[in-house]
Amino acid sequence: MCRSIKTLRPPALPEEATEEEIRAAALQYVRKVSGFRAPAAHNREVFDRAVDMIAEATADLLDGLEVRGAAVAREAG
Repeated sequence: MCRSIKTLRPPALPEEATEEEIRAAALQYVRKVSGFRAPAAHNREVFDRAVDMIAEATADLLDGLEVRGAAVAREAG
């Protein structure tokens, strides 16, 4: 697992993950899987499309997760 990617769901984050945090995690994932920190010009489109798709899938995942005790923990804090 890429150590740069942080957990984006409660209670690891006190609030909902921002679009910026989700995109940063997606970028780190694509960098790790592709082996490129920055793609060459001829790979830029597919690289950016992958980041977009993973960010969207991550947002969908986070929106659908039910974390037991997260609401209680936030209310208590």
